[in-house]
Formats: sequence, C-alpha cells, structure tokens
Amino acid sequence: MSRTRMVWSKGHKALPKTEWLLEAVPGVGNVGKLLVDSLVDAYENELVVKILHPDLPPHATLDSEGYLIPPSLNIHKITLPKGGSILTLSSNFQPITPAGQHEVASVLLEACKSAGVGRVLILAGLAAEPGDAAVHLVCPSAEDRAAMEKLGLVTSTKHPSAGIIGLTGMVASLAPTFGQPAICAVAETVGTSVDVVAADRLAKWIDESFKLGLALALDSTESTAEKLRSFFELEEVAELDAMFGPEGEGESEAFYA
Repeated sequence: MSRTRMVWSKGHKALPKTEWLLEAVPGVGNVGKLLVDSLVDAYENELVVKILHPDLPPHATLDSEGYLIPPSLNIHKITLPKGGSILTLSSNFQPITPAGQHEVASVLLEACKSAGVGRVLILAGLAAEPGDAAVHLVCPSAEDRAAMEKLGLVTSTKHPSAGIIGLTGMVASLAPTFGQPAICAVAETVGTSVDVVAADRLAKWIDESFKLGLALALDSTESTAEKLRSFFELEEVAELDAMFGPEGEGESEAFYA
C-alpha cells in the first residue's frame, strides 16, 4: 500500500486533462527546477494538488503568508501567455529513500494516466565540462522514441551513460509500465547550485522542439534563481542534501534530477 497522500486544492479531485506535464525536482544545477519554478512565478497559475510522503525530508517551512507547511511536491496548472495550459510539478525536496521515490513516482504516473495527460516531460541537469551545452532527449520506450522521431527530434541512446537516479529516474523509467507517454530532457550544466544559463537554454530547446510557447525571459528566470539560491544556501537544507549523497562527482553521469 502506497504511503503517498494527494491533498487536493479546493475544486479539484483529479488532475485536469492537458497535453503536457513538466516535472522537475532539485538536482545538478537545479536546471529543470529553475525552469518549472520560473513558469509558476511568471504566469497565471493555480495549485492543483500537493503530494505528501513520509520519506520527504522532515523540513517544514513558512509559506508566503507565514504559515508553517510540510514538505510536498506541488502540481500547478499554468496558463501560458499565448493561450493554452500545461501542468508543472516541482518541489524543494524529493523522498530520501528508494521506496519513497518509487511510491511517489507511481502515484504521479497513475494520476497522469487517469487524467489523460498527453505526455510527461521530465527535466534534468547533467554535470558536464565548461562549454558543453547539449540537451539530450532520452526515451523510456520504443513508442516514446518513435513519437519523438516523428517530430524530427534526435533521441539519445548513450547519455546519461550512468543512468538516472532519484525520483526523476523513477518517473521516467516507470512511465511505460503505467501506459503513460513520457520523455526526459537532460541539459548539460557546469553543475553550479542554480545554473540560469542552462535553464534558459533548456527552455528555448523545449519551445523549439515542441512549440509550447513557454516564452520564458532570462530576467524572470534570474529572479526565481535568486530565491532558489537563498533557499539552498540555508545550513539546514545543506544538511538535508547530504542525505542524498554527493551530486555530479568526477566524471559520473548519474544525477538526482
């Protein structure tokens, strides 16, 4: 039995049907998280559901109104500037156990499949050398790869060579077992705590590849980056991050988001 709880916002009992859900959690360069959080900050949005799990780090925080809230993964409905909407999932945390990551990923994918979400786009960063700027498109199934190649996109079969760990890896790899279309976009990053340049590059790649009309400006991304830097510089968060183990060590291509 899953220990995951879905706490729905008023008026919601399920995810709204959309073509895309963009997912990102903290990881190397916080590339995907910065992009998703910037969408929430920049555009009209509505909180749909909070996902709670006992294996999220025990770190309650104050919200914008000064209320103490538990750690959660939040799904928002975003209204894009040129019309249409997408869903985003982001969090300052992820479950710190393999079982918790598997359970949260399973509940998320089941909810997406039940709601008819067209495709989950998992966003991540990959530690790389300065000057490396590729975005690798990784697919979890032959059907997903065929769909991407039909769009004229090149999919990767070699990167990340060490695989993907954490919640990101679970969401991406488990998606076919739920019959949920999914892909993973991995942007190379120098691995700084918040890589604005890589996030901006990833946002532009998404717009060019899928014509979503994210239209994120670098200045709005930078303002979100400042908030993230302040959060991740807290000593308590640094101690919690240690529970995950080191990220981007040496030449390894494994990463947490």
